[in-house]
Amino acid sequence: MKVELQEIIVGDVAENYVDNAEEGVVGYNRRLNIRPKYQREFVYDEKQRNAVIDTIRKGFPLNVIYWVKNGDGSFEVLDGQQRTISFCQYVNGDFSINNRAFHNLTETEKQQILDYKLMVYLCEGNDKEKLDWFRIVNIAGERLYDQELRNAVYTGPWLSDAKLKFSKSNCAAYLLSNKYVKGSPIRQDIFETALKWISNNNIENYMSIHQHDPNANELWFYFRNVIEWVELTFKTYRREMKGVDWGSLYNEFKDEIFDTEALESEIQKLMMDDDVTSKRGIYPYVLRHTERDLNIRAFTANQKREAYERQNGICAHCGKHFDINEMEADHIKPWHLGGKTKSENCQMLCRQCNREKSGI
Repeated sequence: MKVELQEIIVGDVAENYVDNAEEGVVGYNRRLNIRPKYQREFVYDEKQRNAVIDTIRKGFPLNVIYWVKNGDGSFEVLDGQQRTISFCQYVNGDFSINNRAFHNLTETEKQQILDYKLMVYLCEGNDKEKLDWFRIVNIAGERLYDQELRNAVYTGPWLSDAKLKFSKSNCAAYLLSNKYVKGSPIRQDIFETALKWISNNNIENYMSIHQHDPNANELWFYFRNVIEWVELTFKTYRREMKGVDWGSLYNEFKDEIFDTEALESEIQKLMMDDDVTSKRGIYPYVLRHTERDLNIRAFTANQKREAYERQNGICAHCGKHFDINEMEADHIKPWHLGGKTKSENCQMLCRQCNREKSGI
């Protein structure tokens, strides 16, 4: 991967600056995409904007700006969008400071701004190298999250369409799934969740394969199918359903036929069980019946001590004596057979016996 530090003057960056709906925000004689699709669309307030111009006029250093170089020789701003827009707007005559617009300045003052040297890091390489570099840089100021960094690498028609469906306020994906999926569409949380589900946690590979697709219909149809499957399989909505890893369950069980009434009856019973400390885990449990999903309530230190003293430090299975720190609490009657996490159902086993009983 190639990373190069260059000095580029403000006048060159501001050359042919355009900000409109058709072309987006571009500069550097149309070779620099100042606001790529993965960038957030927030803007500096007046004080921050003016501070950028004041820094330039005084010849003080601005923070380093980061660009990525594309295969066609064009560039995109990775970090420094707001600073870049601020000085481009000023040179373009979009605002004034203390009643002095750029065209009101003396020729010397104008040239001083246009000749100001920006320190710009240029990065070029393959997709993985760029992604690793973006993570190392970590974007000064407003941190980019993992999915925003991926968006920076895998730009194209597929990403543009996917963001319309998954990444806008009140987008279709949010309206469809906000009862079941955690996070903000603007922060790319719902988009990232959908990608994790469809790719089995291999998001970069999926985005690389589909980067140049004309649309993201495959992802959208899949996501809709997941949510529809959830609503058909679990008839009663509960707040604990939000945040379940529904995609993994759909991938594993979508072809099975369930008795939805029986599922609801089991869910209701587990919701009322005090020993079940992870109510959200009930949903994967009723399909897989893996107890760790439920995070069954553990015996307290007092209950363990009581059982240890009752047993005189003797393991209930192998009959050998152990210090209490060498033993573990166990349900005499297993939880799945109705045994509760109560003192009378607690026995102490040595670690080896407890592992053997648990099948570990």
